[in-house]
Amino acid sequence: MLSFEICEAARLARDPTFDGVFFVGVTTSKIYCRTVCPVRQPLRKNVVYFPTAPAAEAQGFRPCLRCRPESAPRSAAWNGTLATVFRALKLIEEGALNRGNIGELAERLGIGERHLSRLFQKHIGATPLQSARTMRLQCAKRLLDTSDLKIADIAFEAGFGSIRQFNDTFLQKYRCTPSFYRRKQAHKPDKTPDITKDRQNRSSGKIT
Repeated sequence: MLSFEICEAARLARDPTFDGVFFVGVTTSKIYCRTVCPVRQPLRKNVVYFPTAPAAEAQGFRPCLRCRPESAPRSAAWNGTLATVFRALKLIEEGALNRGNIGELAERLGIGERHLSRLFQKHIGATPLQSARTMRLQCAKRLLDTSDLKIADIAFEAGFGSIRQFNDTFLQKYRCTPSFYRRKQAHKPDKTPDITKDRQNRSSGKIT
């Protein structure tokens, strides 16, 4: 994890090069954001930094609806600095913990369950189960934003065991149901920062 001062400078500058490298938690609202979030900057004393989205959610923070942390580029911390962590995340993304448990995941990786948990705490800042829950919800959120799939289809596509589990998890993190969120977004223009387009414009000399 980067030092507090480096993170602070990147946050205040809304530096896109740090987008996805770490996340900003606001202790007063218990919401976490990307560095490029366009909302009003919180006070320094109310800010904490997390290496990954699962780490933020493990501490009780909710994802920002404005900057959408689930759409942030994947950082080195998220992918893991060890091949084992990278492989574990890939298997989790493919649904390993939707169908099995941590012991079975560790066995597939050829390591012990405790060792796997230690690696996740060191490199991800959250347990494998917490990481799986975050990835599951992020997948569902992306599908809500980008597809016309029915809510039930999104729930199962993202790996939730039931529609009720999806609704309860989404309500806990976003304080609204998936169906209400979709209706609300349908009547609101997308103001999410387009970092890729911005970089392309700057590289080509265009001013937007």
